[in-house]
Amino acid sequence: MSLARLAALHGVAASPTPSGGVTVPAPETTVVAILAALGVDATSPAAVQDALDRAESAAARRLLPATVVRWHGESAPRALAELPDGTELTIALEDGGDHADWREAPCGVHRLTARSPDGRTGGCVLIVAPERAPHPPRRSHGFLLQLYSLLSARSWGMGDLGDLAEFAAWSGRSLGTGFLQVNPLHAAVPAGPGGITDPSPYRPSSRRFPDPVHLRIADIPEYAEVSGPDRERLDLLREQAAGLRTAVLEKGALIDRDAVWELKRAALELVRRVPQGPGRRAAYCDFVAARGRPLDDHATWCALAERHGPHWRSWPEELRDPRSPGTARARRELMDRVDFHSWALWLTDRQLAEAARAASEAGMGIGIVHDLAVGVHPDGADAWAQGDVFAPGMSVGAPPDAFNGRGQDWGLPPWRPDVLASLGYEPFRELLRGLFAHAGAVRIDHVMGLFRLWWVPAGCSPTEGAYVGYDAEAMLAVLVLEAHRAGAVVVGEDLGTVEPGVRETLARRGVLGASVLWFERDWGGTDGPLPPGEWREECVATATTHDLPPTAARLNGEHTELRDRLGLLTRPLREERLRERADVREWLRLFQELGLLPEVTAHEESLAQSTQSTHGTARAGGAQGLGRAGGVHEEGPLGAAHEEALVRAVHRFLLATPARMVGVWLPDAVGDRRPQNVPGTWDQYPNWRLPMADAEARPLALEQLARSPRLHALMELFPGGPRRDGGEPAL
Repeated sequence: MSLARLAALHGVAASPTPSGGVTVPAPETTVVAILAALGVDATSPAAVQDALDRAESAAARRLLPATVVRWHGESAPRALAELPDGTELTIALEDGGDHADWREAPCGVHRLTARSPDGRTGGCVLIVAPERAPHPPRRSHGFLLQLYSLLSARSWGMGDLGDLAEFAAWSGRSLGTGFLQVNPLHAAVPAGPGGITDPSPYRPSSRRFPDPVHLRIADIPEYAEVSGPDRERLDLLREQAAGLRTAVLEKGALIDRDAVWELKRAALELVRRVPQGPGRRAAYCDFVAARGRPLDDHATWCALAERHGPHWRSWPEELRDPRSPGTARARRELMDRVDFHSWALWLTDRQLAEAARAASEAGMGIGIVHDLAVGVHPDGADAWAQGDVFAPGMSVGAPPDAFNGRGQDWGLPPWRPDVLASLGYEPFRELLRGLFAHAGAVRIDHVMGLFRLWWVPAGCSPTEGAYVGYDAEAMLAVLVLEAHRAGAVVVGEDLGTVEPGVRETLARRGVLGASVLWFERDWGGTDGPLPPGEWREECVATATTHDLPPTAARLNGEHTELRDRLGLLTRPLREERLRERADVREWLRLFQELGLLPEVTAHEESLAQSTQSTHGTARAGGAQGLGRAGGVHEEGPLGAAHEEALVRAVHRFLLATPARMVGVWLPDAVGDRRPQNVPGTWDQYPNWRLPMADAEARPLALEQLARSPRLHALMELFPGGPRRDGGEPAL
């Protein structure tokens, strides 16, 4: 019992409820290990009692918690309302000024000091935040895309920020799109000798800085001024990059991020030899000064990784601490390489700004939606530079649930909630400031992590984890404050196991949810598909995501066959097929009832007449017709026209919902049936390495995609989209 009390005081749920309302006690060894990661010794009954006594005594003496939140316009925070009568409060504003009354403090992060009548003193960080994050300016639609997959005739083997700007300019002007949501562009862990980069954008080296692999080299102003032998070498690199691009677009090769970076890094070395003009130099110096120690740490890590390999835990011991004298010496020795990586990050920042500007100038109300991954690679730059903030020996994952009985271990070290609070959430604030800098919106992957995360001790299975709570009010206040400062929208990916009350809290603070068609059912009633009028308004409505199959693959059952080939099914193939077919048929019946299948209905009537003349038994509509229309019958896959019509029906349905934002998975628009990522696989499937392709899996360059008849036919459904007759789009 004492261990449970101690765990509760530190936010560790000794009896978590993973799913289904069934309470499963966390193993005692798990609780002890998590407490150790939080700096608490619980290895014996005596240690537990001692830690409990100290924790309770400290809580009794404490006048204020480390961080207090005040929502602008709302009542006083409990921590302040419960102070003893006569307590004096003084506030130091974040801009350096003083303020007589904390109740009138503007939105920001301030320092509050308290002195009670009995002589006790205490201080805290006071976060004053707006009540809600900014609201989308109007209802809008846009694309969801993986930038690396969108190659153009100018790409160096993978999609880049030049392609993003080009796509934004085209889609905003020609298709009326209001936003483009991209995969995380965070810095990746570089490949070591003989190794390859982890291709997942959701397991980065750093979430604080973007990856220069996304640079468009030819758009760097100094590129045009490279001359002499350096120009010859640069032209050779450009030809090699063209070979990479051709291999991907014409020869079936996978995207090779490492090969692309090797060419770009060599090109950057040549471009860097061109002296910068005084204005450019001043802008770079301002960037370095503004980003300060975090930039210096990240660039130093990159320079050390070049010399010692990407896994900092295997570096010489003196270099494993970013504040050690040995690291300081190495930083001085590698000053030129540190400057190179800082400069590359500045160039990337400039091109991110250009992409955002292109979206704005194309009329997008929101613009680029950047994605924030859940965590970082344990061997990456952030884990090295911010080691004290991360819980040692722990990994973030997910508990067992109805979809994965073994649970999940994502291999991402979690932030320590106690350290975050003691730092006034500065690591989170800094992270968000960088991400919001060039974003019209930010998507928070696994937004439930603001409330709690499933910690898995090293050496344990995901089933042996436990939930650790965070101060969700403080995390949300920081998020809303930074979004307010940037004038940006916030989207929270709230799929999966969601604690009761979380979605309501997020909605109250203006965070949009994520609603995916196949998961939207009347779970509290019939369990059937949720009619469009019953969907929530404050969400981004989509047909699929980067971790799910494209819509056509789900409709025709291809994704079930793929999962079977990869050994991922948990039940016999036939049983899985039947379940998936039943699910699709239910949705198609609803589409038909709503009149969203005009093309299919016409096709079914023709099919019925033809079949009646031969067999005299078939009829259009109903379960039999929909089964055939859905491509979930035994005779074979959908025909191309039929498949395209059903994908259009899915998006008619999304438009019929009240969702503030409607997202189109870009592969759906051109018929690509291949998932970009299949969870549960590593090298069994080419995750995160596939280029955009058409319905026949033929790679499409950006220029071809923009001419795709299938894409144009789909986007005719949307306001501001292309027109064949000049009229308004049909719903």
